[in-house]
Amino acid sequence: MSEELVQATILHVDMDAFYASVAELDNPQYKGKALVVGAGVRGVVLSANYEARKFGIRAAMPVGRAKRMAPHAIFIAPEHHRYAEISERVMTIFNSFTPLVEPISLDEAFLDVTGSQKLFGDGREIAAKIRAQVEQEEGITCSVGIAQSKFIAKLASQHCKPNGMLEIKSDRILEFLHPLPVRALWGVGPKTAESLDRLGLHTVADIANTPRSTLVRALGDATGESLYELAWGRDYRNVIPDEPEKSIGNEETFARDIDSPEEILAEFLRMAEKATARLRERGLFAKTVTMKIKFADFTTLSRAKTLPIGIDGTHETYEIVKKLYLALNNEGARIRLVGVSLSNLLDEAPVQLELGARERGWRDADTAIDKAKARFGGGSVRPGRLITGDSGDSEA
Repeated sequence: MSEELVQATILHVDMDAFYASVAELDNPQYKGKALVVGAGVRGVVLSANYEARKFGIRAAMPVGRAKRMAPHAIFIAPEHHRYAEISERVMTIFNSFTPLVEPISLDEAFLDVTGSQKLFGDGREIAAKIRAQVEQEEGITCSVGIAQSKFIAKLASQHCKPNGMLEIKSDRILEFLHPLPVRALWGVGPKTAESLDRLGLHTVADIANTPRSTLVRALGDATGESLYELAWGRDYRNVIPDEPEKSIGNEETFARDIDSPEEILAEFLRMAEKATARLRERGLFAKTVTMKIKFADFTTLSRAKTLPIGIDGTHETYEIVKKLYLALNNEGARIRLVGVSLSNLLDEAPVQLELGARERGWRDADTAIDKAKARFGGGSVRPGRLITGDSGDSEA
């Protein structure tokens, strides 16, 4: 007698306007008012509550533009420690229902509850219990999509926000999916959307009814194959708990455009210091170092270098970033943002810890600095060229 095939039950849980909701939780006087998390004329919106979204304000929008759209709104600076604290407790709630939890960010995660249904009920019952427990224990709300795959579950959660729950059963997938615009598919950004538009493909159904070979010729093997499969609701990826971080980085938007190479390099050093400190805290090493700049006209450019061994030192990372920046030969160009990102991460120490002959020295200094900061605070020890001041930054 053959075993009956068990269909997967995947939840996508997404906190509603997470940063703004936490701010309202800590400051009840903000409730019912348009609230935006994001401060500074040159900053970007990190989160906006639903009152603010009525005016068209969205995440990643420049704060200056958001203020013009809703000058009466309340704009506040982010409190990352609070978001991390509440996120950790929310993830603990998720793990009480299943060990198969894949966090995507602080405010969303996929849960595979296929094996939890004998204990907690079907997907809808588990989703309802999670939503009730999060609201009761943390005072904030979440939306949950329920489906047989990660892709459809995420789409479902997006369609029931805020504070909702939507299940897409297997026999309703195409009915739900095909009328959606092509942008609903993972992997369709502005350039791919333009290519699809030139082909006359505007909905998911249009893509599904286009020969796979046509999509591959127009978009390339990987994108064409992926979009064709997703257009038919086929997504075979598993929920992967505790997936290793893919990159660690920091970037900063300046209060004013700067064109001085010395100032720009000082900011690159600051970002390298912050990113490598986070790398060392996690016991990781990076083989790829990426430098990012955004010019005054919002044009963005990045350059990367991949090394034969992993590194975790501030000095060596900065030297790589410095060379990548100077190689651009763009002295005098006005810049509004710089960033440093570390990827291709390893969790084992390389045979050689430094580039060049010195295997210790700088790394010992970084270790000593990390210990001093842990004991006396983040600003207690800094590179000499950064002592003149500090400025805000955001994690990538």
